[in-house]
Amino acid sequence: MGRGKTYQEINEKIRRGQAVVVTAEEMVGIVRKKGVARAAREVDVVTTGTFSPMCSSGAFINFGHASPPIKASKVWLNNVPAYAGLAAVDIYIGATEPEADDPLNKIHPGAFEYGGGHVIQDLVSGKAVLLRAEAYGTDCYPNRYFEKHFTLNELPFATLCNPRNGYQNYNCATNVSRKTIYTYMGVLKPNLGNANYCSAGQLSPLLNDPYYRTLGLGTRIFLGGAQGFITWHGTQHKPETARLPNGTPRSPAGTLMLMGELKQMSPRWLMGASILGYGCSLVVGVGVPIPILDEEMARFTSVSDEEIVTQVKDYSFTLQEPICEVNYAQLRSGTIRVEGREIPTVPLSSYVRAKEIAEILKNWIEKGEFMLGEPQNMIPSVPRVEASDVKAAR
Repeated sequence: MGRGKTYQEINEKIRRGQAVVVTAEEMVGIVRKKGVARAAREVDVVTTGTFSPMCSSGAFINFGHASPPIKASKVWLNNVPAYAGLAAVDIYIGATEPEADDPLNKIHPGAFEYGGGHVIQDLVSGKAVLLRAEAYGTDCYPNRYFEKHFTLNELPFATLCNPRNGYQNYNCATNVSRKTIYTYMGVLKPNLGNANYCSAGQLSPLLNDPYYRTLGLGTRIFLGGAQGFITWHGTQHKPETARLPNGTPRSPAGTLMLMGELKQMSPRWLMGASILGYGCSLVVGVGVPIPILDEEMARFTSVSDEEIVTQVKDYSFTLQEPICEVNYAQLRSGTIRVEGREIPTVPLSSYVRAKEIAEILKNWIEKGEFMLGEPQNMIPSVPRVEASDVKAAR
C-alpha cells in the first residue's frame, strides 16, 4: 500500500486545476475496472449527493430592530409560528411547523398545504414574506406589536441551520394492516400494497464514508445550492448500529448537523413539502465531497447499490421486527419480494437530483471554486472493520 494523500495536497491540486474528481456513481465502475489501489492513486475526490425530505431543518433569522424597539415573544412568518425565545429580534423557523390556523388532521388525512419549509422556499425564491411580532413590552423594548413585509435580501441575518440531515441509510416502509396509513414515509397502502424508501443509495454521502473519516466540524459541503458546512453530528446520531463487512449500516445510523448562508441558496434545492396526513417538511439538497486519502477511502466510495442493504419494516406497528432485508439495487428496480409477493417500490428521494448535485459539486471542484474543508473535530464513530475483511466481502 502506497503513501496516502493529505487534504493540503489535494487542495493544491484543486488550485492548479489538476485534481481528478469523479462522482460516487462513477467511482463504482472505476474501482471495478482498475482496482482499489490504482483508483486510490488516480482519483483525488469523490462527490456524493442526496435530495430528500429532511424534517429536522430550519433557519435562524434576525429581522432587524423596529422603531421603537421590540423584544418579540411571539412571531409568525406568513402565518407560520416561529420560535422567538432567543433575544429581541432573533427567531428560528422550523421546517415542520404548520400555519397557525391549519386544520391539521381534524379532517383526515390533512393536506398541510403550507408550513415552515414553504416559508424557507419562498424566502430563497425572493418572495416577500409577512412578519408579525407580538411582545409584552419593557422599558428598553416598549413596542408591543410589529408587522412588516420583507424579502430575504432585506434581512440582516439568515442562516439555514439543520439539526438532523443526511441520514446514513433509512428503513423501507410498508404496511401489513388492512387500512391505508399516512406517515412521514408517505402513504402506505394496506396488505403490503407498496414499499417506500428514502435514500440515494450509492450516491448518498454517509454511505460513501461509513465511519465518518472525512466528516466533522468544518467539512465544506453543497447545501441548498450553495456552499455550507457540517457543524457536528446530527440529533439521533447512532453510529453503533449493525453493519455489513463493507462498513455500511444495515439500518438508520449516522446523521449530520448542517449550516449555511440562506441568502446564497436556491429554491431548486430547498423546497417546501406537504406530506399527506403527516405534516410539512423541507426537501434539502446535500452533497459531500470525499477526499480519497488512501485505499480504504477508495474502497468505501466504490460501494454500489447491490452492496447496501436496509430493513423492510411495518409502519402500522402490527409487526415489531423487520420483515426482511433488501438491497438498493432491488429497491431501485421498482419491485421487491416480500413474503413471497412482488411489491412496488416508491422512492421519496430523487436519485436524478442526487446525481445532479454530485455533478455540480464535481464541476465546482474542477473549476477551483470549491476547496475541501478539513474537519477540525471528527463525528463520533465506531471501531472500523479490518480492511482485509472489507476486501473479502467485495
